[in-house]
Amino acid sequence: MRGKYAFCVAVLCLGLGASVFAQDPTKVDSKHYTIVSENAYSRIVKAHYGAHEKSVMHSHPDLVAVFLTDGKVKFTFPDGKTEERPVKAGEAMFTPATVHLPENVGDQPFDVILVEFKGKAAKAPAKPAAKAAPKAEEKKK
Repeated sequence: MRGKYAFCVAVLCLGLGASVFAQDPTKVDSKHYTIVSENAYSRIVKAHYGAHEKSVMHSHPDLVAVFLTDGKVKFTFPDGKTEERPVKAGEAMFTPATVHLPENVGDQPFDVILVEFKGKAAKAPAKPAAKAAPKAEEKKK
């Protein structure tokens, strides 16, 4: 009994570990992901999926996606939940860091450019609130 319990715990930990430590898509799925450019601040990645092609579970930091083609993409998350999103060529959207398995569920090839951000996002310094100009009635007083 104790051996079965230990085995089940080990399998569970390995399964969770794989999703928690999902990997760089350009390393685990070079068929679909190619690095276009990279510097200390960002990395630009092109993704190309043929009709009905699927990736493997992987992760991304915060990024901006720029869709080059219309398409319908299905995302499967580590907890098993799924989400389908239609996208249009020319649209762009910010996506926070994520772990997912994408799949092109459309009948046409799908292309997207991903601009991944490195490091913590820089916060803009807070600006003091500007004082409102006095109204004409207040000036007369």
